[in-house]
Amino acid sequence: MRARIGMLVVALMAFMFSSAAVPLCADESNRVSESVAVIKELMAMPEMNVPPALFKDAAGIAVIPGAMKGGLIVAGRFGTGVMSVRDKSGEWSPPAFISLGGGSLGWQVGAQSTDFILVFKNRRSVDGIVKGKFTLGVDASAAAGPVGRTVTAATDALMKAEIVSYSRSRGLFAGVSMEGAVLHIDADANAAFYNRKGVKTDDIFSGKVESDSREVMQFRELLKRYVSGS
Repeated sequence: MRARIGMLVVALMAFMFSSAAVPLCADESNRVSESVAVIKELMAMPEMNVPPALFKDAAGIAVIPGAMKGGLIVAGRFGTGVMSVRDKSGEWSPPAFISLGGGSLGWQVGAQSTDFILVFKNRRSVDGIVKGKFTLGVDASAAAGPVGRTVTAATDALMKAEIVSYSRSRGLFAGVSMEGAVLHIDADANAAFYNRKGVKTDDIFSGKVESDSREVMQFRELLKRYVSGS
């Protein structure tokens, strides 16, 4: 019995050391790659996606890929993703990492993997998330977005909304109400990915902190192309 326990301890220690050898930013790089895949899906489905017209004057966009996968929710967190903002020249910033939780999205046992996309229509809503914690419908008005090539559902709620939200499941995009959902800046993920302890979200969004990773360059380029309709 003691020999068996000793073997288990050795195996556990080997696993821990092998895990520690994995680069700290591996999960974050995967998160950016998954977000790239979501944007590619947007561009591949022009008749059933987020209207590019919504991006024309957008101040920022957040992508949370694979949220609620298999209905598993840990500590109230539905998923993690990335957010990029656009400067006055129209360039998209490097992504900052965020997490999504709370709200009335509910416990969805057996739910399919779901992606969320949030379009920030003005700078005030972007500045709100930079502070670290942000509740949709409380800190900024939010509405389910229209689907298709053009913004035809010009309801009062949509016109007044500072954030427009979507979900994608089984390959289909749809507007979704996310009022009450909470967005957090993922400071640990930002520090790991950019290899800077205590890196500020403002510095990422302003371009003071950069990344030359292939995933980041592809993510920014895809956003630029999608907004321009090319």
